[in-house]
Amino acid sequence: MQLKNRLEKGIVIALLFVGGALVSLPFIWMILSSFKTDREVLSIPPTLFPKEPIFEHYIELFQNLDFDIYLVNTLIIVIWSMFGLLLNTMAGYAFGKFEFRGKGILFVIVLITLMIPAQVTMIPTYVILNELGLTNTMTGIVVPGLISAFNIFLIRQFMVTIPNDLLEAARLDGAGELFIFLKLILPLSKPIIAVQVILTFIGAWNSFLWPLIVANDQPYYTLSVGLALLQDQNVTNYGLQMAGSAVMVIPILIIFVIFQKQIIEGFNVSGIK
Repeated sequence: MQLKNRLEKGIVIALLFVGGALVSLPFIWMILSSFKTDREVLSIPPTLFPKEPIFEHYIELFQNLDFDIYLVNTLIIVIWSMFGLLLNTMAGYAFGKFEFRGKGILFVIVLITLMIPAQVTMIPTYVILNELGLTNTMTGIVVPGLISAFNIFLIRQFMVTIPNDLLEAARLDGAGELFIFLKLILPLSKPIIAVQVILTFIGAWNSFLWPLIVANDQPYYTLSVGLALLQDQNVTNYGLQMAGSAVMVIPILIIFVIFQKQIIEGFNVSGIK
């Protein structure tokens, strides 16, 4: 019986290893190709590791192609998105643990907005921002993404699972609402907040369509928009395109590797499959 279990376990591990290698191969190829010359990228037969690694592609990205500006803009969006996540967490906490007039109706409205594709609301949002004079500004790019109905809903579902007696005990001890939220609720919500941080980071880091619509000038473009321009302007420079793609992908992989334990715990707690 033990031999059979070991054999089954070995087969599963082997299949996972092969599957992981196949999935990882395009990413490994992309990163390694960013250090190859244009001639070596197109060489036949292809080479996996660069014969003479070069860094010119990355230097060109940040010195000649304004990727430093795109990176700063993307980081600004990420930082403000994290502030928006804090606001969403407060809203989810309020929906889950407070009773106030119109609570049910407001929460239904939040759920309804989940059913509306984001592309549908872009036109009225753009018109409003245009009337306010916020188009072609970082404010216009950042503000519409501060609030997320999905984040509010998911956090509210988690807040419902926190016992009310715990909050009442804290209030009886003289704790204020802000203290309870910062010192009690946030530590208890680490698993679900970790998932939200990852999803929010990925969404903000990969933001493309909305910045492309709102921003008319290159100083307001994000990395995703800059990468699209790079592919249009350097169609045959595959090494440069690989370097730009690596700049986009590597931070997400690093964040996932660092927080993978919290992500798995958060998905288990939230019931997401």
